[in-house]
Amino acid sequence: MRKKQDETTIWSKYIYEWLGSYTPSICGNSTHTIKTYRLTLSLYIHFLSIEMGIGIGNFTADNFCKDNIQKWILWLQNKRDNSPETCNNRLAALRAFLKFVSGKNICYVYLYNQSRLIPYIKMQKRKIQGMSKKATAAIIAAPDLNTKTGRRDHVLMILIYATAARINELLSIKIEDIRLGADKPYIMVLGKGGKIRTLYLLPKAVSHLKAYIKEFHGIKPHLEAYLFYSRNDGIYGKLSDVAVNKQLKKHADVARLSCKEVPDNIHAHIFRHAKATHWLDDGMQIVQISYLLGHSSLNTTMKYLDITTDQEIKALETLEGEGSSKINRSWKGRIDELTDKMGLISIK
Repeated sequence: MRKKQDETTIWSKYIYEWLGSYTPSICGNSTHTIKTYRLTLSLYIHFLSIEMGIGIGNFTADNFCKDNIQKWILWLQNKRDNSPETCNNRLAALRAFLKFVSGKNICYVYLYNQSRLIPYIKMQKRKIQGMSKKATAAIIAAPDLNTKTGRRDHVLMILIYATAARINELLSIKIEDIRLGADKPYIMVLGKGGKIRTLYLLPKAVSHLKAYIKEFHGIKPHLEAYLFYSRNDGIYGKLSDVAVNKQLKKHADVARLSCKEVPDNIHAHIFRHAKATHWLDDGMQIVQISYLLGHSSLNTTMKYLDITTDQEIKALETLEGEGSSKINRSWKGRIDELTDKMGLISIK
């Protein structure tokens, strides 16, 4: 029979393997996803330690039982004021970890099966705020082209709207992924699930992109350089989505002076959603839209566009033509012994 303290060593190894090698290497998860997973486990272990009185001496695998997880969800809601969406994301992350552990040791399959019995919190679907073609044009035209940052933002918005790519896909593009000299110019991006997707470009986007690369990367650009790089980190440092959204809000404020249709809460994803809806309005086949968005199924696209009954009929007709509330974190100060043992971050 193992000593109780050995349980913490075993589970800390599982956490290390899951976050350190399995999720980034085997699953191909992004750094953002891994960061979310780490925070989820930190919150759970913190809950066990502070709310349940669990320490190194009395920790066991049974601490991941269904009853404790349900209490944890309520704690997230009531004590940390987490939204239903955040709670559901936390539950999904913890469930993914327990699935990994069950694969490492069959003795823990029961924990994963118990977690699957916990229902997600029902929540109202949040509809993405739409953006008209007029508003889109106004924002793209807003940057000051007399400044280098303005010219960069102008090209970035043109590319987001032209391709309807996810912002992380665009910000991960390197010079080596771009083929502007091809008969049909294109960019290769790495999408969700590690799927490589080809984004073809129309002449306007190609023209702007060529001028941008010449100005920001020179005549002989480094192949490993990011297309849109961080001013602080240089060409090998990726521009962050936080920085992009900050700039977009600034340009939206300018655009709103001449176009009242510009949404208040602007962010990069609105451009992707806008392009998809504009494609649909222009009569493009729903199957084509789904493919261009990189969705794995047609149903995902229908839900993504929040298609109404009338729109659904119109969309299906095209087929026939085929033929955080914020989390308080503390990075300094006291770390409870269980969290420390598990190699996780301190939670305030």
